[in-house]
Amino acid sequence: MLNILIVEDEYAIANLINTYLSGEGYRCFCAFDGKEAADRIEEENYDLILLDIMLPQIDGYELLEYIKPLGTPVIFITARGAVNDRIKGLKLGADDYLVKPFQIGELSARVEAVLRRYGKSEKQLVFGDVLINTESRQVTKNGCAIDLTVKEFDLLVELVRNKNVALYRNRLYEKVWNEEFIGETRTLDSHIQRLRRKLQWEDNIKTVFRIGYRLEG
Repeated sequence: MLNILIVEDEYAIANLINTYLSGEGYRCFCAFDGKEAADRIEEENYDLILLDIMLPQIDGYELLEYIKPLGTPVIFITARGAVNDRIKGLKLGADDYLVKPFQIGELSARVEAVLRRYGKSEKQLVFGDVLINTESRQVTKNGCAIDLTVKEFDLLVELVRNKNVALYRNRLYEKVWNEEFIGETRTLDSHIQRLRRKLQWEDNIKTVFRIGYRLEG
C-alpha cells in the first residue's frame, strides 16, 4: 500500500482528500501546517506528497525545496491559479499543479498518473468488501473470487477510480473500449447489468438520467 502525505490547512479539504484516496486503497496521512509536515517528512517516507502553498509557519514553496532532494513526487493543490503561480510551482520542481476548487475524481487521476510516472502505480483498489488487484486483474468480494471478462474488469476499475462521480456514457465507452462512441449504448448497458449482478451492486451502480452511471458508496 502506497503512503500519501496530505499537507493542507483547511480541515474539510484535507479530510475529503483523505477519505477519498483511502477508499482508493492508499494509506493517507495529514499535516495541517508546514512545520508539522516537515516533521512528518523527517520521520517517515512517503510515495507522494499533496502540498498546499499557503500554509501556516512554513509555506509550500519552502517545503518543496526541502522535499526535492528526497526524490518524493509532489502535487501542488492550491487556490493560487494564476499562470505565474503555476509556472513558479512547476519550475521549482512540483510534478503537477491542481487549482482549487477541483473535482476529487480529477485529483485521483492526477495522483495515479504521477505515481505511474515514478513506477509506483497503485496495484490495489478497494471498494467496500470488493478488492481489485490491477496488476493480476483479480477481483474478490468478501475473499471470494469474482470471474469478470476483460471489459467488465476495465469498466469496474473506471467506476471505482471515479466513485461518487457521474460518468457520461460516451466517456466510459471510449475509455474502456478504446474506440469512438457513436451513440449505441447496448454494449455498455449490458456490461453494467452484469457487473451489478456479479458484485451484487444493484444499489451501488446508479443510472444517472441522460448522463450515464455513478458508483455510490
